[in-house]
Amino acid sequence: MENIRKFLLNKKRVVVKIGSSSLHHPETGDLDYAKLDILIRELCNMRNSGIDVVLVSSGAIAVGKKAVQIDREDKEDHPIAVKQACAAIGQARLMMIYQKLFAEYNQVTAQVLMTKNTVVDDLNRYNVQNTFTELFKLGVIPVVNENDSVATYEIKFGDNDSLSAIVASIVKADMLILLSDIDGLYSDDPRKNPKAEFISEVDDLTDDYFEMGKESTGSDSGTGGMSTKLQAAKIATSCGIDMVITSAKDVKVIHKIISGKDIGTVFRSKRDDGFDLPEFVREMNQ
Repeated sequence: MENIRKFLLNKKRVVVKIGSSSLHHPETGDLDYAKLDILIRELCNMRNSGIDVVLVSSGAIAVGKKAVQIDREDKEDHPIAVKQACAAIGQARLMMIYQKLFAEYNQVTAQVLMTKNTVVDDLNRYNVQNTFTELFKLGVIPVVNENDSVATYEIKFGDNDSLSAIVASIVKADMLILLSDIDGLYSDDPRKNPKAEFISEVDDLTDDYFEMGKESTGSDSGTGGMSTKLQAAKIATSCGIDMVITSAKDVKVIHKIISGKDIGTVFRSKRDDGFDLPEFVREMNQ
């Protein structure tokens, strides 16, 4: 008999995050339009069922680099100004693609770009909350990314795993889904240790799990390893939000997850009334 996660049923507001490495063909670095189309269809179908949806999407810098022919395999760190310029180019191109794909399903979308200041400043946070609230009332699916074209180290989130959890908290989501290059949490990196054990459910995010989350990412485009996903889990669960990590290889898993199917690793919400989101964000990367 199939195991159903009943606590994931009947969610009313869901944030979905997909990373750079999941949006591109690994061989060429070009966007995977077939996967993008399926992703957008899944999100639109959720919205049509009455669920408020937010997409947190990485990929702007990678798309910008491709547009101006900066070699993605070049391991040399590019100056921050180059990355910011690529982000400005790529964000416009990426949003244009999203607009076209959403329009195929008669769905209106909107762009929301954020930095740490959006969260730590009370007025900025209040304003962005109001923006999200009105977008939901209008039936719009917001597409969120870090504002990499202006963000410097001091005001960067650093990774979109954490950003997606912060967004989920700001919009008071019921669930956060991280579509990743790995299918969930393991006791060790399964790409290096074939004996690593899969962990289906985490009820209490203790320090032991953070020890498992060694910095590792199997992509050239992404910035987040498992440790950033565990940080996202800490933010989400502390704010009363269930979080699921699963593979982005098949984005059709989204509707299965919200139907309670036993897919990926689920981190059970465990609200911490003492958790201060602005203070937590202020101390990130310090």
